[in-house]
Amino acid sequence: MRILHFADAHIDMANYGRHDPETGLPLRVLDFLKSLDTIVAAAIDEAVDMVIFAGDAYKDRSPAPTFQREWGRRIIRLSQAKIPTLLLVGNHDVSPAVGRAHAIQEFDTLQVPYVRVLQRPELLKPQDLWGLPVQVIALPWISRSGLMASLDRSTTDTSEVFADIESRISDLIGNWLEEADSNLPLILTAHASVQGAKFGSERMVMLGSDLVLPGSLVKNPRFDYVALGHIHKPQDLNEGGQPPVIYPGSIERVDFGEAADDRYFIIADVGRGKTSVDWRKLAGARRFVDRRIVLTSGENVMENLKDALPRQKEIEGAIIRLTVEYPREYDSLVDESALRKYAEAAFEFHLVKRPQVEARIRLPADQTISSLSPLDLLDQYWRAAKIEGAEALQKLAQEIISGDNSSSGHPL
Repeated sequence: MRILHFADAHIDMANYGRHDPETGLPLRVLDFLKSLDTIVAAAIDEAVDMVIFAGDAYKDRSPAPTFQREWGRRIIRLSQAKIPTLLLVGNHDVSPAVGRAHAIQEFDTLQVPYVRVLQRPELLKPQDLWGLPVQVIALPWISRSGLMASLDRSTTDTSEVFADIESRISDLIGNWLEEADSNLPLILTAHASVQGAKFGSERMVMLGSDLVLPGSLVKNPRFDYVALGHIHKPQDLNEGGQPPVIYPGSIERVDFGEAADDRYFIIADVGRGKTSVDWRKLAGARRFVDRRIVLTSGENVMENLKDALPRQKEIEGAIIRLTVEYPREYDSLVDESALRKYAEAAFEFHLVKRPQVEARIRLPADQTISSLSPLDLLDQYWRAAKIEGAEALQKLAQEIISGDNSSSGHPL
């Protein structure tokens, strides 16, 4: 069995950039769709036996019709090529409200040929998979609220609830393992966190709110391949062992937390007891460049800032963030317009300025904060922050506090 596995498409993640004048779509959405096109083309060109999408088609549970159309066009290409495709429901696909349709419901409702939506835990046998000689155990996203609602337990007893659910899932999978045909390959696909996985710094994953599957559960040698989704950092949790336990990661970089990670999809040749994995790099993924500099001198400030950025030829088309920490008195030396001019070939440029107060005014040993009046405290602040015009501000503050506004003309 030749399987193509990908996850976390998030095709409408348009948190940077402009719109394309021809299509009207955000340019960042076109980045995600380009990666998705590469994946679909690979599945068709290499005539894979099955595609497994391990969840999160969109950024949220209510995608705009335009984005549903674009996702649908790609999935229909797989259907028309008669490539069996499994779509697992992820946490960004499912609504928290009971009875509400999830974001990829239409493929199930319309019974699209060769496409099956996996929206509940189940064991799929060859007769459920278009006659393919393979078995699949599916674990779509299990929400924390859903767990609480399903059990008669206090919501404050989260650890016990998760332990109970973990035990039930282990029992359920154990029963399915006994039921499965030991002569056929067996795949586990899940949209979940797994113990031992490395989280990137993406903000989509809410640590502490996830049900975490034990590593021993997914590394069971009875499985021949484990196709995971939810964590955006590409990784094999059982590297060098069988079965491969793989998060392919998101198909495009979502934020600066993923700047250092390449993007992938997986082609796996799955056999009973032996699976080989080919990590396919998505070479066209847009680059994120995250740089940081601390200024310790007021000399050659702009030259130092430009040196902290990539070379001009490496800037083109990238999303760049430069974080600058410096003493507050250097603020006028940081020429933002000049930096933007230097980085004008970037897809988007973000300058994060973090002025620092270098020194604090120390109170005499015989003085405490409580012994100072509000005006005294303000005076300490002006001096510590090195505010220009502090004397005028102090005079104005004195007038306001005393209620004497006759000379300043400033109303209370």
